[in-house]
Amino acid sequence: MPNRVYLDWNATTPLRPEARAAMVAAFDLIGNPSSVHAEGREARRLVEEARATLAAAVGAQPRNVVFTSAGTEANALALSPGLRGPSGGPVERLLVSAVEHTSVLSGGRFPADKIGLIQVTRSGVVDLDHLKVLLKGGPPALVSIMAANNETGALQPVTEAAGIVHEAGGLLHVDAIQALGKMPFDINSVGADLATFSAHKIGGPKGMGALVMSEGIGGLEPVLRGGGQELNRRAGTENIAGIAGFGAAVKAALQALPEDVKRMASLRDCLENGLRDIPGTTVFAKDVARLPNTVLFTAPGLRAETAVIGFDLEGVAVSSGSACSSGKVQPSHVLSAMGYDPAMAQGAVRLSLGWSTEPEDINRTLEAWRKLGNTLLKG
Repeated sequence: MPNRVYLDWNATTPLRPEARAAMVAAFDLIGNPSSVHAEGREARRLVEEARATLAAAVGAQPRNVVFTSAGTEANALALSPGLRGPSGGPVERLLVSAVEHTSVLSGGRFPADKIGLIQVTRSGVVDLDHLKVLLKGGPPALVSIMAANNETGALQPVTEAAGIVHEAGGLLHVDAIQALGKMPFDINSVGADLATFSAHKIGGPKGMGALVMSEGIGGLEPVLRGGGQELNRRAGTENIAGIAGFGAAVKAALQALPEDVKRMASLRDCLENGLRDIPGTTVFAKDVARLPNTVLFTAPGLRAETAVIGFDLEGVAVSSGSACSSGKVQPSHVLSAMGYDPAMAQGAVRLSLGWSTEPEDINRTLEAWRKLGNTLLKG
């Protein structure tokens, strides 16, 4: 849409030109990738090229990449009782951090009485001491900790957590959906046993995700059964165009990563400095390492839903830090887990930047905030 500022990149991103071109080319293919004739082999080639691209980007083997319909399905597939590593027994319980995405907090296929919640600090970082307590004395656990929080942008200590989890005989799943394309991520360097990704967070198409596993992970039970696609781990004819777009987006995102990180961090800092022109403005997780593109803030008396509408009327697309369910705005579970009271949690607004964000976008956003600050805040 012309003459608007888009600062909701953590929700979804524009389609990269490279992804669009790859998808348009894939739409012209006739064959089913499971067919053995030339048309089928050409479709299979696109799938496997994208699989190899994603695998190389995150330090995995192509055979350990499973394409899914979205990040949510990838998380559901990963959270599977019975998973086992090369030398350990099957996991029997699930531990998730209190600030995970709702697709992880739902627990996948673990029964409710087998799910535990890991506390976080006031800054929204996983409490590793509490993780150690939860791991003691129980059966092997699958632990799920996101690489970077989608609301605050806070980076989580996943490498340290991996050492703790493995020492206790468990496995670590990392939701890296917000990390890919915004920070380096290597499944082996991090120590993750499973990691999940989503195409539309990096300029790929909506409705495409992936589960990536380290070597030797077994016991994965498919959510969908049928034709045996994805090495019997996810049935259903592959979304050729979506997969091709995913692969192209990964390649483009990683090529631009160093420059994008530097530029977005500079714009984020400028944005935060300007937001604090309104007295009492709080930027959450400001004192810890964060994604270079994410700002979650509030001010005394601010109502997030009203602020989002106000920004929208000023031509700026932002999002609320609160979860909306059935039309009712609830306090952000992330900020609640961090110990903030409901009133403050309901006032959180998230601004997230991307590769095409310009200094003028920041200026226009700050102009809108100064205008809104004079009308929306109480006292």
